[in-house]
Amino acid sequence: MKNNPTLSISIITYNEENNIEDCLASVTDIADEIIVLDSISTDGTEDICRKNPKVSFYQHPFDGHIQQKNRALELCSSDWILCIDADERVSPELAVSIRKLMDKNPDIAGAKFPRLSYHMHRYIRHGGWYPNARYRLVRKGMAYWGGENPHDKLLLRGKGKRVKGDLIHYTAVDLSDQVKTINQFSSITAITRYNKGKVFHLWRLIFKPISKFLEVYIVKLGFLDKTQGFIIAVSSSYSSFLKEAKLFELSILGSDKPSNLSSLFEKEK
Repeated sequence: MKNNPTLSISIITYNEENNIEDCLASVTDIADEIIVLDSISTDGTEDICRKNPKVSFYQHPFDGHIQQKNRALELCSSDWILCIDADERVSPELAVSIRKLMDKNPDIAGAKFPRLSYHMHRYIRHGGWYPNARYRLVRKGMAYWGGENPHDKLLLRGKGKRVKGDLIHYTAVDLSDQVKTINQFSSITAITRYNKGKVFHLWRLIFKPISKFLEVYIVKLGFLDKTQGFIIAVSSSYSSFLKEAKLFELSILGSDKPSNLSSLFEKEK
């Protein structure tokens, strides 16, 4: 008799004591093992993880989202791997869909499903935030993390399909937390683009923030999320502006790396 397919959960963490317990609780029942790769947290993340008998806890200094997630992927030993972040929760409907898919054992490399974000006391269903389906469930050895730091994505070595159920994303504690993330991510994006040889264009600094606001608020119906939708559109525009402005600093003014980045990120001479 053929054995039931096994499932690993892959999670990377850094100071996630406020998120990781609920994250683990949402997947413990469907997981055969939970791999947590931590970037040397200084809070209670490790203690919380080690209390869960299914967790194998590892640590490695952070050297980029893509690099760290690929490292966590390699640590997984099951037939299938579900990749999630500490601020995400697997909904009951999604858990059922994942188990059904694995039991059918289809000839695919992976499966994608919607991610539903909760932000400013509201589930955000427009503005490009939903369904925003991404591949997160993959066969062992049939996918890898690629994209551009910090906006990583799973790339399949084969075909995929879509399943029902939402991955719930608690995107930020509040607006101040979101602004902090925008500042951090825009710095990473700018230095990554600089190191890839991308050059600054004034027209992008002027028009990209405008087009991003119109895309999020009008084209992708962000206005249907009411005041939160407007704030998200402005925040998206601000993020686009910062990416271009920081590239200007790096490439035209000759500035060093953005001051909010660690020594892991350096300009390549």
